Amino acid sequence: MSVAIAAETPTNLPPETGAGVIGVHGVTKRFPGVIAVNNVSLTIHPGEVHVLLGENGAGKSTLVGILAGLQEPDEGHLSLNGQRTRLASPSASLDAGISTVFQHSMLVPTLTVLENLTLGAPWYERPPRAAIAARMEELKRDFALSLPLYAITGELSLGQQQQIEIARALLRDSKVLILDEATSMLTPQGAEELGARMQKLVRSGLAVIFITHKLAEAYRFGNRISVLKQGALAGEMGPEELKGMSEGEAVDNIVRLMFGSEAGANSMEHRASTARAETVLNVADLATQGDANVMALENISLTLKAGEILGVAGIDGNGQKQLAEALAGQRPLTAGRVELDGEDITRASVAQRRSKGLRYLTDDRLAEGSVGAFPISENTVLKDIGQPPFWMNGIERPQRIAQHARDLIAKFSVRTPSETIPIGRLSGGNIQKVLLGRELSGEARVVVFNKPTYGLDLQNIDTSRQRIAEIAGKGLGVVLISTDLDELMALSDRIAVMEGGRIRGVVENDGTGETLRLRIGRMMAGEEEHKQATA
Repeated sequence: MSVAIAAETPTNLPPETGAGVIGVHGVTKRFPGVIAVNNVSLTIHPGEVHVLLGENGAGKSTLVGILAGLQEPDEGHLSLNGQRTRLASPSASLDAGISTVFQHSMLVPTLTVLENLTLGAPWYERPPRAAIAARMEELKRDFALSLPLYAITGELSLGQQQQIEIARALLRDSKVLILDEATSMLTPQGAEELGARMQKLVRSGLAVIFITHKLAEAYRFGNRISVLKQGALAGEMGPEELKGMSEGEAVDNIVRLMFGSEAGANSMEHRASTARAETVLNVADLATQGDANVMALENISLTLKAGEILGVAGIDGNGQKQLAEALAGQRPLTAGRVELDGEDITRASVAQRRSKGLRYLTDDRLAEGSVGAFPISENTVLKDIGQPPFWMNGIERPQRIAQHARDLIAKFSVRTPSETIPIGRLSGGNIQKVLLGRELSGEARVVVFNKPTYGLDLQNIDTSRQRIAEIAGKGLGVVLISTDLDELMALSDRIAVMEGGRIRGVVENDGTGETLRLRIGRMMAGEEEHKQATA
């Protein structure tokens, strides 16, 4: 198989000792305003499942994109079998023996399994169907695949569709298989089957790169674990080190690498509680529908006091966003009950919940929280369209809206020359200030924050955290969803941990630092804190 090599890259260098099948050497990749991958070096060895862990934004997807030929590094280089190389396109990556199974299926659902297996190969290189069928029988036997070749792909389970993508890689005689979040939508049994299949693959000499959010899976399925944090390599555990660890010890070490407090980080002292006796929010046995791309919620119960900050922790993608949307009324419930100040609002609409004082600040400031092309003034009343005092008898009152926006800009220190500026031109921190001001207008009682400081600079992070503390100090209840453990430990009275669409447990934020961090990490890995987890 040919490997795409840049003309300007020297190819007469001797292979590097111990270089593995793939070498990542000081690779950096920048996008506007962010360093997605920062000076990362890794070695991918044949015969190993190499797990890549890290939060959203840690650089995993960018690194996968570089290996898949979708992007090229700005600095550093790649090597194959010790020889410096360049993967300038997806076809170059495939020619190099690297196959990628992305989180979302790349199969054509209306084609048969057999047609999907041959898709992409030139017609003159496609082997006869009989030869493919014979080879598939070998793969089924060797790697426990269960694929009906003439079935319509879209009618198969997610696990079987994943097997098609793995089989396609094996038919190409790939040397490296990248599995991106391959267990995210599989059943526990399906995930265990995939884990066993990965071990069969590496025993045959393949190298498998396995990207996951699930800490326990990393230990059970992996031979080597690398942890990325904010684009950089935070640490690595090799085969010998992992063999000497129990699952609990490995998870604790991963938690330290992923969520450990950073020296010099912009952090707050642990906030003194302002919780009061009265309950402002009560949620009992909440459940929502899931699908192939959305985590279902199951048996979510929590209570929130006035003046309390209830933190919600978890590896991103375990149902936190769905919980926020369910509380706000944006996601329908299949079971459960929601009460605000003792009133049942389970069937209340988004607008009705908002008018009663339940407010929601989304993590998607531009696509969901605002309309980038609209002026700041119109964005401050997006959730109050048609309502007085900004509309009277169906007629908009532009001057009232403009004055409201100017008041909000002054109160929340939004940096802008005018309320007429499109909100999309503001920085992330200033957009966040506008949205926070909008949610706190009127008689707010409970505010649900979803990753309120994500993507902000240090100054705006500090400002946002101070405002959240101030909100609670005024007697509002706050649900703070965050993947930043330092943030949760600084602000929260209690911390509920979500995993797999459920609350695994709740801990009092007693300021015990590392001990608390490890307890939370174990629950993130799926260990129950209490048999009946109630916040």
